[in-house]
Parts: sequence; C-alpha cells; structure tokens
Amino acid sequence: MGESPVRSGKPRGNLPPLELYVPEPKYRPGDKVDYSELDIPEPGELARPDEACAASETWPLTTDMIRVLGDDDKAVGPWNPNLDPESLRRMLRNMALTRAFDDRMYRGQRQGKTSFYMKCTGEEAISVACALALAGDDMVFPSYRQQGILISRGYPLVDMINQIYSNRADRLKGRQLPIMYSARDYGFFTISGNLATQFPQAVGWAMASAIKGDTRIATSFIGEGSSAEGDFHAAMTFAAVYNAPVVLNVVNNQWAISSFSGFAGAERTTFAARAAGYGIAGLRVDGNDALAVYAAMEWAANRARGNLGPTLIEHFTYRAEGHSTSDDPSAYRSAHEREEWPLGDPIMRLRNHLIAIGEWSEDRHADMDRELAEEVKAATKEAEKNGILGHGLHHPFHTMFEDVFEELPWHLDEQAEQAIRERQMKWPEWKE
Repeated sequence: MGESPVRSGKPRGNLPPLELYVPEPKYRPGDKVDYSELDIPEPGELARPDEACAASETWPLTTDMIRVLGDDDKAVGPWNPNLDPESLRRMLRNMALTRAFDDRMYRGQRQGKTSFYMKCTGEEAISVACALALAGDDMVFPSYRQQGILISRGYPLVDMINQIYSNRADRLKGRQLPIMYSARDYGFFTISGNLATQFPQAVGWAMASAIKGDTRIATSFIGEGSSAEGDFHAAMTFAAVYNAPVVLNVVNNQWAISSFSGFAGAERTTFAARAAGYGIAGLRVDGNDALAVYAAMEWAANRARGNLGPTLIEHFTYRAEGHSTSDDPSAYRSAHEREEWPLGDPIMRLRNHLIAIGEWSEDRHADMDRELAEEVKAATKEAEKNGILGHGLHHPFHTMFEDVFEELPWHLDEQAEQAIRERQMKWPEWKE
C-alpha cells in the first residue's frame, strides 16, 4: 500500500515552514509618530460621479479620499455641497454642542453620577453632517458614537442625561447601558452593545420600506473593527441582492478598543473597497471634513431614494479619546498619534472655514462655546432632579418585570411580589 497522504506534521525538507502573520500597530506608547505614509489627496481632486451612475464608476473613489476643505480653509471641488452660511453655522453649533455634552458627561462619570460613558471626540463631523444630509424621518441604526445625530434632530438633552443616569425619568427604565439610547419618534433605533447587529437590521428595515412603497431610507454606522463581524457581510449581501435603499457607514477611527484597524483588514485595502466585492457603490471620505461627509451622505442618500441601490461609505478619522471611560489608551498607543493626526480637528476645520468666508469669528465661537456649556450644565441640573447613580431614585421596582408580556404570567407575578417583599425587608426606608 502507498504512504498515507496525512503526514505526521513534520515539514517537508524542501519547503520552508509556514508562518502565521499577526498584524502589529506601527506605534506603541512612547513612540514617535510619522503619518507620512498616509496617502492624503489634495481637496477637490476627485470627480463627483452622477448619483445614477453604475456602481463600478465609484470604485476608484473607494481607494482614494473625498475632501472639500483645504489648508487655506476654503471649500473646493465638485464635492463641495455649497451650503449656505446659516446651514454651516448650524452644523458647527451641533458639533460643538455634541462635544460640550461629551465633556460634561465624562466629568459626571468621573464624579460617580453614572457608571459608564463613551465620547466621540474627533468624530463629531460624521454624526452631525450625516444627520443634516438625511431627511428627518429617515431611519438611523446607530453605533455608540452617533450621539450627534440625536442632538442634531433635536432630542432633548435632559432625556439623554436621564438615560445615562438610569434615573426615574429614564425613558428606557434603566434597561439599557448608559449611552445606549433609543428614540423611535426621532428615527433612532436602539443602540446595541452587540456590535454590527445594526447593519443587517438597517438593511432589513430598508427592504421593508421598499416593499411598502415608502419614501424613507435607512442608514447605519459601525466601527471598522465591527466590519470583521459576520453581520457586516450578511448585511452587504442582502443589500446588494435586493438593492436595498440603505447607506452603510464604516467609521474607521483607527482603533477598536485596544486593537488597531489592521485586525479588521486595514493593512490589505480600504474598508470602502469592500463595496466592489459586492457590486455596490462605495465612497471613502475624510471623516474630519464636515463638508465632505455631508456631500458623501447626500450623494448616497439621493442614490438610495432614487431606487439606485445601497452605498458603503468609509469615514476615515481618528478616535481622539479612549474607547470609553473604562479604557486607558496610553497603555496601548502613542500619545503623539492624536497630536500628529494629519486631518486635524473637525470642529476647528469648520470654524476656520466659516471665518475664512467672513461668516464667523473667534469671538463669536468663544461666545458660542460658553453658551453651549451653560446649556448642557442646565440640562444636567434638571436631569439630576430625577436622580443619579446609586441613590435609589429609579423606576418602581415592579417595572423590572413589565413590558415583555401583555399580561404578566403568574410565575413572574409571584417572582415580582417576592422580590419586592425581600427588597422592603432589606431596605425598609426605600419606597416604591
């Protein structure tokens, strides 16, 4: 009999042993940072294809980068959305309000008023500009750094803070982790801690909208790390096959907690380039350029609304802060990364653009920042009347068992009575 094809595991003498490649970030704590290898095109260089073009016409844009704001703070090129000054000021204000809100909530977590918070510092242009480019009733399936969408749509800051504090006025009754908002009336689907689930949900919602003959589209956001999940590929397949009216956004902020973007495939090609593999339109945009983000979302939304199919957008940006209040980024990345990031700060870039066109000033910006800080402070004080973490001012204990069944089953009713009785015995001073 011949030798079995299954070998003992010893390498053949005439072949080199196989080696597993494990991606490594270029910079670690204390390293000097050099971003010169990044290919960042000049603003205004890329053509803007017609929204009704074949998907393949967009594929060169997936490995390049759409930019509008130049080093001279002027807006140039065919992707310039030509927004009027009032719209630009509104965009700037919403971005600054989002940052002011983040700063206040971060301090609140450090003061023990809530257990957890996640900032979107450096990524404000993505949520705010996208919100303004969409119709107010388009459905958003967000990740956990899209608080700027809620703020741009006018969701009350007090209600956001109530949710963060899980107090007695929390609309979600303390059932969600802080910052995982849900606002159906504002077209804002429940944020999930299970990453990437929102991508197939958005595609399914968009398909349902098409089946009903509605005019609303869907959009969804995930981080680049989440694009390595199977849900990403399931969503892309369904979106492509059924021509779903959806815009799928990958926010490439370079880091997924302590894992850099290479673990999601960034070393091989761009995330936007995956659009070509599914035969759909794709765009890659400077995520710190609010005008470029607006233009890309407007283009993709118009395409979806015209029954021309889905678009995948990669927003190239940088997560300036830690992943969350539970994270210390200095343990795994160089502090110089934020300082050296070549695409700058999105708020400062839009501010400088408005100043350059004579529609803003540094004094007006400083006044606005003070006003927004006071607005967030007032909202915080109002929310704190409903309670903060650990004081007992929560929804009635029985609500833990509600809102799942139309009529509470007998065994859960018994469990609720037992839980309330034991709670009253242990803490008699706490009243329902």
